[in-house]
Amino acid sequence: MVSPSTPRMGNRFSRWLGQTIMNMMGWTIKGSFPDEKKLIIIGAPHTSNWDLILAMSAMLSVGLRFSWMMKKEAFFWPLGNLWKALGGIPIDRGGDVDVVGQISEYFENNDNVWIGLTPEGTRTKVDSFKKGYLRIAYGTNVPLFIIGINAPTKQVVLEKIWKTTGDMEKDNAAVKAFFDDNFKGIVPKNG
Repeated sequence: MVSPSTPRMGNRFSRWLGQTIMNMMGWTIKGSFPDEKKLIIIGAPHTSNWDLILAMSAMLSVGLRFSWMMKKEAFFWPLGNLWKALGGIPIDRGGDVDVVGQISEYFENNDNVWIGLTPEGTRTKVDSFKKGYLRIAYGTNVPLFIIGINAPTKQVVLEKIWKTTGDMEKDNAAVKAFFDDNFKGIVPKNG
């Protein structure tokens, strides 16, 4: 399930805790992670508040460390250090600040980092994904990895590396269609 380059965190207790929560919820993980030092993980469908618990439990159960973006204003004392320890990246979303540039710098300054994103940007039904994940992938030349939530089978599916074409509209529509065709969220009406 994990490869030598998978960013690792936690210990035996945290893996046990994550697996116990997954077992209590009746969920399993299917697939394996790619052997990549830098990765942008896109996870969908994001239809419920339970998605966070599921994602964190799955992450803990395999000892995976992935990073995620959060507005810099949330990194105040005493929570700032906690967010960073859990993988949070403070992002300045000010008017003249380039988020892709900030993430590019983060990738450049870290040898082994995976960043997780939810391309919908919300837990409600959307017709198309936000394109920030593609702007980041194009701007950093870091591959995309698809992880799907499939509620009917209660599986977190570690699917595949997604090859981009460079055509943002085409790539975004293809990724959205792939998720729509292959995965169903915990609250189907929101996916």
